Amino acid sequence: MNTTEMFLIAMAIILAVPYLIWRVGRTDHWAPLVVVQIVTGIVLGPGVLGKVFPDYYATVFAPPVIGALNGIAWWAVMVFVWLAGIELDLHEVWRRRRECGTTAGLALAGPLIAGCLVAVGMLAWRDGWMGPAAVPWQFVLGIGMSCAVTALPILILFLEKLDVLREPLGMRVLRYASLDDVAIWGVLAIILLDWQRVGHQAAFLVGFAVVAWLFRKLMARLAESDRWYVGLVWLAVCAYGADWSGLHYMVGAFLAGAVMDRDWFTLRDVDKLRHNVLLVIMPVFFLSTGLRTNWAMGGTAVFVAAGVLLVASVVGKLAGVGLAGKLLGWARGDAWTIGWLLQTKALIMIIFVNILLDRQVITSETFTALLLMAVASTMLTMPVVKPRLKQLV
Repeated sequence: MNTTEMFLIAMAIILAVPYLIWRVGRTDHWAPLVVVQIVTGIVLGPGVLGKVFPDYYATVFAPPVIGALNGIAWWAVMVFVWLAGIELDLHEVWRRRRECGTTAGLALAGPLIAGCLVAVGMLAWRDGWMGPAAVPWQFVLGIGMSCAVTALPILILFLEKLDVLREPLGMRVLRYASLDDVAIWGVLAIILLDWQRVGHQAAFLVGFAVVAWLFRKLMARLAESDRWYVGLVWLAVCAYGADWSGLHYMVGAFLAGAVMDRDWFTLRDVDKLRHNVLLVIMPVFFLSTGLRTNWAMGGTAVFVAAGVLLVASVVGKLAGVGLAGKLLGWARGDAWTIGWLLQTKALIMIIFVNILLDRQVITSETFTALLLMAVASTMLTMPVVKPRLKQLV
């Protein structure tokens, strides 16, 4: 078979297998399609099916095919993060800044501190967790932030399924998650700060601020149909500038969306594009993520690390949100519901740890443990929250 034929076989597998598992198994209650796609990517990767059937893996996922899939995955995840930036509603956050600042800050700080403590323990436990290009503080902060992440796009998807997206509870949770989303990318920029290229990074940020001001002036004058095209060009330019400076193209993709106003676009069109990206090209990113998993350290060690990280993430988030609820005088039970809704980590956290792996801050074994933690955390959300919301109706 030639490369085109192998690529098409790979695409058929990527699209068909998760869909069949999701539809036939009716997993939507505890594992939406995106979670099934991520898990399928892990199973199809070299650590599971690749070990059992090495000939299958070497044939279907040959280097030329992997190269083609990676190109699609890069663009898919850039568009997805760009849309997440567009969907930030910082005007409403500012209007309710005391409530949002307190809740988002504590919701982030609880799991961040717990995750950092686990990271210190991982370094003391055994070698092989920290990447060769990292220093300990980068590793510890990266693990801590991985435990604190809330995936805004997946949270929106869950709130839609629970029929509370446009309800007061849904809007509250989105405001808290929006602030944490900004913090995630800010912390990532600190972790990736390269003192040998700090001049490039400073030049990019200054240039971005100036060009973003001009870009906003231009966008305000354009029709909505033109804004989509110009916005995609802006995305590619910002991603290139951030990667050139050493920050990573994903930081540029988020910044490109964050400086754009959601009011520039019809909300229905934004939702439609997000759903289409999830349907058409994001499955390739999930597969490419699964292909990067590694069990070389031993399955037991990786699973133990994932379990401890999961406990730190869940307990830290619930403790942080619970404290916020007490300080702000929330109704009984609100902190529990909101704390669990903010557990959704898949996608944004997976993007986050992909970047840490790319920059050699973590090893592939740590990446695998974090990936398992993200999947488990996200899968716990719906079964816990759904019965609680039925009680409130």
